[in-house]
Amino acid sequence: MKLKILLAALFWIGLLTISCNRDEITFDPPTEKLRFSKDTVFCDTVYNQVRSESYAVKVYNDEDRDIMIPQIELARGASSLYRINVDGKSGHSFTNVPIRKKDSLYIFVEIAPTASGPEAIAEDRINFTTPVGKQHVTLFSVVQDAEFFVQTPTNPNILTGNTTWTDDKAKIIYGDLSLATGAILNIEQGTKVYFFKNSGMKVAGGATVNVNGDLNSEVTIRGDRNDPKYDTIPKNWNSMLFEAGSNLNLNYARIFGGIRGLDLRQATATIKNTIIHTFDEYGIHAVNSTVNAENLVVNNCQNAAFGIFKGGTYNIIHSTLANYWQLTATGSALAMYASNEWTNSSGQTETGALNLNIGNSILYTRGPNAVQLIPLTGQVFTYGIQNSLLKYDASAGFVFDGNPNIISSYKNIDPKFKDYYTEKMNLRLAADSQAKGKGSLAIAATVPLDIVKISRIVSPTLGAYQ
Repeated sequence: MKLKILLAALFWIGLLTISCNRDEITFDPPTEKLRFSKDTVFCDTVYNQVRSESYAVKVYNDEDRDIMIPQIELARGASSLYRINVDGKSGHSFTNVPIRKKDSLYIFVEIAPTASGPEAIAEDRINFTTPVGKQHVTLFSVVQDAEFFVQTPTNPNILTGNTTWTDDKAKIIYGDLSLATGAILNIEQGTKVYFFKNSGMKVAGGATVNVNGDLNSEVTIRGDRNDPKYDTIPKNWNSMLFEAGSNLNLNYARIFGGIRGLDLRQATATIKNTIIHTFDEYGIHAVNSTVNAENLVVNNCQNAAFGIFKGGTYNIIHSTLANYWQLTATGSALAMYASNEWTNSSGQTETGALNLNIGNSILYTRGPNAVQLIPLTGQVFTYGIQNSLLKYDASAGFVFDGNPNIISSYKNIDPKFKDYYTEKMNLRLAADSQAKGKGSLAIAATVPLDIVKISRIVSPTLGAYQ
């Protein structure tokens, strides 16, 4: 019993001693320069009056003693567009900030700016003043003025009549933005359209979307997160859903980062000079639709770059349908899947005739097979593949060699993409690619310029790039 009392007494004496020592810690002025985890904090592109996510920078004390930083402050003070949080406190200026020896301090940064034009640069510094001298960490962000389209229980967020979007403001969509029957939406060159998580566009029958981009002034359609890491992450938004009888005219667009890119349900689409990539299901999901595509590039989609269901009519000319999906081990990651069948939302199977024409194109994947054709007995399923390069094995659902539907085409020849990784998106071909000069002159004459406006009327290369 006495031993227990003695041990308890020693415990409390020790605890009090530690407490007293903690109170007696002294913090000295630094004698060495501070070290930072980064010298520049690049914040996500932000929109007018919308607060960014928080970014962290660490400040290290490499000395063998506890130090006190006399001053940490934003260079622009209270007028700064940025806010910082130092040691759990938010503000613009902080004095006598302690850091224990060989320890570090987190500073959290965010920005909630205003904007008066389509795009501006927001820059500031976090200044550190110590006896050793002045040091700083640069803060940098791009700020865009924005127009918001917000769906709420009292605002169905529906466009009617004729609407034109230009690049003066980014278009930010919360929830679903719908086009009513007969509505026309014109999206002009350079316009940026951003969807929040679980948001998308729904185009009713009889409505039309015209996307009028140009080379180096493409229309961008993506999720709202502009940090470069989100460029190669899917599921940031839902899809652009085109209902039966709707129309899409798409030229020079960049569409990426959602669940499905274009979701066509008995719709009509003309697609030119467009790059679609990084979707959780399909880059293009087409149900009994009519699609004419040229200079189309699709990559990095879990199920297929181009998925065709319930038939329809499809002309794919001088396009590059690749698939190097590697974010998950699931999904077939095909370049193209085509079937007469489709299971609707009620679980019922619907069928339709299919007519598919592929010319001067490349369909290639990481896996052993790029194309899967699933014809349904009793349904029309016609296809023609001319002067194209395919990754092929027996699971394709058709015979390649000696097939009268396959003309002057090639299988299992590496096209030698310069860089197929999604973050590079360079599906141009190396100079020694065997796809060079293999195109049909007659087909090339129908699309005389490649996706970057280089002539292909002489010795045309397969795919979207000459």
